[in-house]
Amino acid sequence: MNRQTQAAVMFLLGAALLHAGSTDLYLRYVKEGLRPLLLASGAVLIVAALATVWYERRRARAVATETHDHHHPEPRVSWVLLLPLLALILIAPPALGSYSALRSGTALQKPYAYGRLPATDPAPLSVIDYASRAAYGHGRSLQGRTVRVTGFLALDHSGAPYLVRMALNCCAADAQPVKIALTGALPPVLRPDAWLEVTGTYTPRLTRDPVNNGLIPYLKVTSAKPVPVPHDPYDETWNN
Repeated sequence: MNRQTQAAVMFLLGAALLHAGSTDLYLRYVKEGLRPLLLASGAVLIVAALATVWYERRRARAVATETHDHHHPEPRVSWVLLLPLLALILIAPPALGSYSALRSGTALQKPYAYGRLPATDPAPLSVIDYASRAAYGHGRSLQGRTVRVTGFLALDHSGAPYLVRMALNCCAADAQPVKIALTGALPPVLRPDAWLEVTGTYTPRLTRDPVNNGLIPYLKVTSAKPVPVPHDPYDETWNN
């Protein structure tokens, strides 16, 4: 790969990072807090690409005045390397869903402490927050309260429904599912990967994840309604 191709790759990669960081596309790859670093990286790559082009043009003019040797161009196949970058700019990948969730064990872990439950009724909780309170807090903070939880549906081989959010520490590559088993007043038609806002109450019932034997608590559903995919499909609310 010659320097011009290298500069083109750097420029397009930088443009892809700036495009992703200036829109919601970056949330498909990394957590929200990394946005400034993503934008800074894109800007540095573009500046480096422009500097490379400027340097190469100066060097080419200097060489042209000293020699008349023929230039042998690099194989054009090197430009194929630009196709994945164009795909990154033009195509937004879907967030990880039920296929990944059912093939990974729950990432729920015992938290160090629990925050105060929101005073509103129903109390809005993340999947991780409800699951940790129900599984490891034995539902003490949930007794007598109605909660509202949002996630996507996953159905196991027997058709049992789970409400899931993929939690991540850094980026989508390390995303792991946290699952809540659902019982009670479920919709008549359950479609995998559909996003639901579920309202319900705590139940002490627990099950085990068949993948890693991790704890999965139940939520007794009183109502459920479909909702659009949220702004950030991943859940970063780790309590541990």
